[in-house]
Amino acid sequence: MRLASGFMSAKHLFAASELGVFEALADSPATLESLAARTGLTRRAARISADAMVALGILEREGDTYSNGDTAAAFLSGHGPADLRPFLRFWDKISYPTWCGLAQALGSGPAKEVFDLDEELQKLVSAGIEAILAGPAAALAEIIDFSGRRRLLDVGGGTGSWSVAVVRRHENIRATIFELPAVAEIARERVAEAGLTSRIDVTVGDAMTEPLPSGHDVFLLANLIHYWSADDNRELLQRVRSAAAVGSQLLLADFWTDRTHTEPVHAALMAGEFAVHLRNGDVYSVDEAREWLNETGWRFIEHKALAGPQSLIVAEATEERPKR
Repeated sequence: MRLASGFMSAKHLFAASELGVFEALADSPATLESLAARTGLTRRAARISADAMVALGILEREGDTYSNGDTAAAFLSGHGPADLRPFLRFWDKISYPTWCGLAQALGSGPAKEVFDLDEELQKLVSAGIEAILAGPAAALAEIIDFSGRRRLLDVGGGTGSWSVAVVRRHENIRATIFELPAVAEIARERVAEAGLTSRIDVTVGDAMTEPLPSGHDVFLLANLIHYWSADDNRELLQRVRSAAAVGSQLLLADFWTDRTHTEPVHAALMAGEFAVHLRNGDVYSVDEAREWLNETGWRFIEHKALAGPQSLIVAEATEERPKR
């Protein structure tokens, strides 16, 4: 029953965020009447939503007064250190309805890939992914020693959040974001908002078909591997290796699993997310990645935790040419 009713918890969370329940409690607790007035909901609707959030541990209730719990205050109120509301919008408006076709996607492939979304929906996806991966991006900037490195190529760099995190933390690093046209435009906006246009370039291109920009000694592939099949990933790693000098560093951030593909649990579940949005989307194990690296001219260095189910594989370009 707990597993089967999981959709109820998710939808209650999505609805409370969309209806502004957490924002309404950002400045002060509220009685049910006040909460209804602040959100524009009826008393009944406000009670159903708020009590569900109390039951799930997101809101707190003392007598007839509701307040944000620590998680809601930090991530859902719009006043905390991070804002995950764009992520909830992405999963509610795009992922949730798409998951209704999980059986079909696993049986015969997804009805539509994420690449086929229109420009507005693509912006919603990009904002959601940026929000949920803010923690791993910040963690990478903290745990990797970039001293002695100069230029970072962020392959398929999305909105640029990973490059921004690294460049802010390491003054010696300049970065180039290499992305498809629609997302590259969003990246330019984000880089400008961060005040980093002098240190981060945005270049349009397709990493699977076009030559990568030259002159970089660190290569970052953040949440790109899960888009492709094993054969495609070997090809991608070989293409990156062709652009890398011996000794260059490779950083692969993703939902890496153990050899059974069942741990971390959330990574195993994310395989479904990739399956409904991508024809060849999947999660892969660290052992599989090590094999690909050996075949494409890279030496596996280490596997490090980032944040949540995200982790990082670090490799280095060897003198040996790729075997494929």
